[in-house]
Amino acid sequence: MLIDILAAAGGEGAPQNQFGFLEAMEQGGVIAWTIFGILVIMSVGSFYILITKLLEQNKILGQYKAIRTNFWRANTLRDGAAKLDKNSAWRQLVDDGLAAEAQHNKMTDSLEAHEWLHGSLARSEAAVNSKLSGGLSFLATVGATAPFVGLLGTVIGIYRALINIGLAGSASIDKVAGPVGEALIMTAIGLLVAVPAVLAYNWLQSRNKRIAELLSGFSTDLLANITSKGAVKPELLTAASTQQAAKVAAAPKVAAPATPARPATTAPKA
Repeated sequence: MLIDILAAAGGEGAPQNQFGFLEAMEQGGVIAWTIFGILVIMSVGSFYILITKLLEQNKILGQYKAIRTNFWRANTLRDGAAKLDKNSAWRQLVDDGLAAEAQHNKMTDSLEAHEWLHGSLARSEAAVNSKLSGGLSFLATVGATAPFVGLLGTVIGIYRALINIGLAGSASIDKVAGPVGEALIMTAIGLLVAVPAVLAYNWLQSRNKRIAELLSGFSTDLLANITSKGAVKPELLTAASTQQAAKVAAAPKVAAPATPARPATTAPKA
């Protein structure tokens, strides 16, 4: 396409370009358009997963602020859960923990409450992490296979170029430029699809790891609060307390006044 623009800017006397993108794809026929369509589907799917997962992660991270500011200030877990969004991952953990506590109270065997609650919260936490990881396998697949799909188009283009050379009996540029151009285009498109997919996969995975750490910490706090009947709560770090702690840490330490040294006394001679 850039070649077409430069050729058009050269004036009416410039030779007409016959080796653009559309011309190369038309020479490739159905196979070239099929491979190009597969790569387009991969690219569109990758960006769709990137955008949707990014919005989902931002929502969960934004809801975590309510955990640190409002949830643990409530008198009971049920009151704190009422302050959270109904469809949030944090609300799911609280509801599952309360449900596990109610189920344990109905049990007649000697299963410890800590063991039962820990298992229930771990299952709930795993369900949230599994939902966050949904779709990332597609990004990994695209990143691993898109270059080879483009390479398939490259191989077919080179094969067609060799056939044209054999039929013409000479390697003239007009017989080779089209198939070789098609081959190079497929290689470039395959890389353009694979690189963003790999970057998106690694970025989303790192953000999921951070969310998993927050979920694990919140699950531990819930377990301690339920087993202690509400006596144990995490320390709340508000903006005011954080600033006050920073001021205390930055304040210069005042040294204690030194006591004057007493003059040495000699024992009286006998």
